[in-house]
Amino acid sequence: MKSLKYIFLTLTIVLSTGLIAQNHYHFTSDQASIKWTGKKIGGSHWGYIKLKKGSLDMENMTIKKGSFTIDMTSISVKDIESESYNKKLVDHLKSDDFFGVKDYPEAILEITESTPFVNKEATIKGNLTIKGITNPIEFKTVYGDGKLTATIVVDRSKYNVRYGSKSFFNNIGDKMIYDEFTLDVILKLETE
Repeated sequence: MKSLKYIFLTLTIVLSTGLIAQNHYHFTSDQASIKWTGKKIGGSHWGYIKLKKGSLDMENMTIKKGSFTIDMTSISVKDIESESYNKKLVDHLKSDDFFGVKDYPEAILEITESTPFVNKEATIKGNLTIKGITNPIEFKTVYGDGKLTATIVVDRSKYNVRYGSKSFFNNIGDKMIYDEFTLDVILKLETE
């Protein structure tokens, strides 16, 4: 009788989380939101980048693998109202000083492993490629309300994004832009 109760409890947990035994998820830009935030001395800027395509395989409440292609040409800035200043920053972010989107129009995140979800949270490991440079990355993801959310901290100096970086330039004083920027990601889960 105890084993039957255990099976029922396990089934209830799995069904209530929505992460049923095995699922393949496919994502388009409509099912994803990627907000970037960069900080400098005395301020910050933020905007969005669009997901080009993505997929995720889950089994027994564990992410097994995933692949996400980000459209770096879609970088937008949302905290500057002036059209001319907004365009100036967007153009600068797209330039070789930052992400060089003419030569590197895509960034790629490959998920290689994950811990099982416990209390709706899991730790993800993978590889992030920006400007043709790949580095390992680790972050936490949370499942709730049919969505996966994550805040990914990226050290741009590891991807040769040099402008205003203390890692590359000495004595830049208050012109410094912090190396770490964040990506706040929301993925709406829909099974294929």
